[in-house]
Amino acid sequence: MSLSHTAIVTGGSAGIGAEISHQLLDAGYTVVSLARRDPNFSHPRLFSIKVDLLDADATQKAAEEAAHGFSVTHLIHNAGVIWPNLLEDVTLDQLQGLTQIHLGSAIQLAKACLPGMKARKFGRIVLMSSRGALGLQTRTAYSATKSGMIGMARTWALELAPEGITVNVVAPGPIQTDMFYDVIEAGSEREANIAKGIPVQRLGRADDVARAVLFFSDPANSFITGQTLYVCGGASIGSIVI
Repeated sequence: MSLSHTAIVTGGSAGIGAEISHQLLDAGYTVVSLARRDPNFSHPRLFSIKVDLLDADATQKAAEEAAHGFSVTHLIHNAGVIWPNLLEDVTLDQLQGLTQIHLGSAIQLAKACLPGMKARKFGRIVLMSSRGALGLQTRTAYSATKSGMIGMARTWALELAPEGITVNVVAPGPIQTDMFYDVIEAGSEREANIAKGIPVQRLGRADDVARAVLFFSDPANSFITGQTLYVCGGASIGSIVI
C-alpha cells in the first residue's frame, strides 16, 4: 500500500474504529481519526481531529479541516450511536440525532472529500451499517438510519462509479465493543444467549469487522461497488434475539 493513501476514519479512537485504524496503519495508510476523543495510541501516520458528529456545524468544520489538510482517498464512516427504545418511548430528538450521526455527517464528509477524489479519479467510501438494519426490537431510530445508509450507499455508488470511486457498506452483527456492552451486561446470561443464537456460536470481534473494511478499501477492488457485506456470523440469514 502506497503512503499516498489517506483514510478518514470516524470514531477512530475506540472499538471497531480503533481496530480499523490499526489495520489501515499496518497496511501503510495515513489515518485521520474524527472522534470525540483522541486515540489512546500513537503512530507517525495517525492524526486526530476531535469532533462530536452529532453537532452538524462542528462536523462541517472538521470535514473541511480534514479535506483541506490531507489528500483524502478513503472515507470510512464508522461512528455511530444506538440509543435503544421501544416504539412507545422513541422521541423525534433521538431520530434526528441518529439521522445526523449516521446519515448527515456521512453526507457532509463525503461532500468535503469528493473534489479531491474526483480530481484523482480514485476514492473508496465505506459506510458502517448494522445487521439491525434488517429489523431488531428497540431499534426504531437506529434501524431506520442504518438501513438508510444502505440505500444512500447504493445511490452514491451509481453516481460516483464513473469517477473511479467505489461506495460499499459493512453491516456488523453483535460485536464485543464498549457500545455493545453499554446495552448488554458483560458476562450475563443475556450475552451468552445472544452468542448461542448466532449460527457460528460466538460474538464478533472488532478485527472481524476491520478486515471487511480493509477489503472494500483495497485500491485493487475497483469492480465492487454498491454492496453490503454482513459481518454477523450468519445472523442476517437466521434470527437473533437481543
